[in-house]
Amino acid sequence: MKGFGVSVYPDMDSMDRIQSYLHLASTYGCQYVFSSMFSVQGTKQEIIDYFKELCDCAHENGIKTVLDLNPPFLKKMGVSYDDVSLMQKIGCDVMRMDIPYGREKDLVLVQNPYGISIMFNASGNIIPELAYFKEHNVPEDRVMLGHNFYPQPYTGLKWKYFLQNNAAIRKYGYPLQCFISSHAPDAHGVWDAVYGLPTVEKMRKLPIDLQARECLASGNMDMVWIGNAFASEEEFRSLQEVMAAPRPISESPLKKVLESYGFPLPQYSEDKKLRIIMDSDVTAQERYQVFDLYPQSDMGDSSEWIWRSRAGRMLKPDIPARTYEKKMFAPGDVLVVNNNYAHYAGEVQIVRLPIENDGIRNHVGKLAEGEMDMLDLIQDGDVVTFLEKK
Repeated sequence: MKGFGVSVYPDMDSMDRIQSYLHLASTYGCQYVFSSMFSVQGTKQEIIDYFKELCDCAHENGIKTVLDLNPPFLKKMGVSYDDVSLMQKIGCDVMRMDIPYGREKDLVLVQNPYGISIMFNASGNIIPELAYFKEHNVPEDRVMLGHNFYPQPYTGLKWKYFLQNNAAIRKYGYPLQCFISSHAPDAHGVWDAVYGLPTVEKMRKLPIDLQARECLASGNMDMVWIGNAFASEEEFRSLQEVMAAPRPISESPLKKVLESYGFPLPQYSEDKKLRIIMDSDVTAQERYQVFDLYPQSDMGDSSEWIWRSRAGRMLKPDIPARTYEKKMFAPGDVLVVNNNYAHYAGEVQIVRLPIENDGIRNHVGKLAEGEMDMLDLIQDGDVVTFLEKK
């Protein structure tokens, strides 16, 4: 099950506001709160007080705390790799080491007696460190990997590098996280960040739910955290929709049909979600084919021209042909096969390359802006759930 987190900055906001925010986030399934401890100015005791109050507030809302740290800051606080008792007293659940000590000292750190997980910076070359941990049988609940966020526009990670690096990290089995951005008015972060706080540059201006869906659909990401504060309730609502588990096959309208064919019922615990803008004249039956029938999946033997789910035809629906004035369907168009090709009527298809409007398919909608990139992340056999963009 995928998860999401938020970030807060107790040196920039009142604890009352943070408390309200964390309570709201928790109602939508937030699991972690991140904060940059080493960027806070103040005396040692002031910093301890800041973050003790933050950790208490998070725990009251059932949220785990992740504090961003580095060796020079820890030394200033009187914390060493072999004694993190102060972090335990503060209430820190995860120490994120923006800069590591080095693998021998880090091995001692991850074996701390307090059960504090250690998160290492995933945006650099962490592979030798992970290999060392595996050689020493460090369990997967003691190490996490977390990417940087990038406050300055045009400085975030390249998408290709992000994918390649995550694939290399995934081989070691430790959970992996990245940052996405809120677009709420006045959202802010460390160092006067007002341009969002994503890990990947191409995500900076995308809707928050699309950022999350693309990062998670990339195949090696476990969690996304909102880097800036404060996200809106509408954004939380969209993330909750993204994180929702797929509907169980036992409740599918196709269950009896699949059983009658003797097919083993498909087992799946995750899906990938596409957001669609539906046409105003779409029929109730066409909506049913798109949104209510599941599981939807391309079996892998489709052409380059379309993504194709056969599920919709199994119930032999009645799909009268409707006129569509254009001669060609464009990439991103969502189609349902109609009664002019009755054997296939009810299939849901998405156009990848322009195809002729030959009269056997009804135009029912189109992918929302930016969703073609999401479609490219859907592999053969992936279960797809369609979400409507209002």
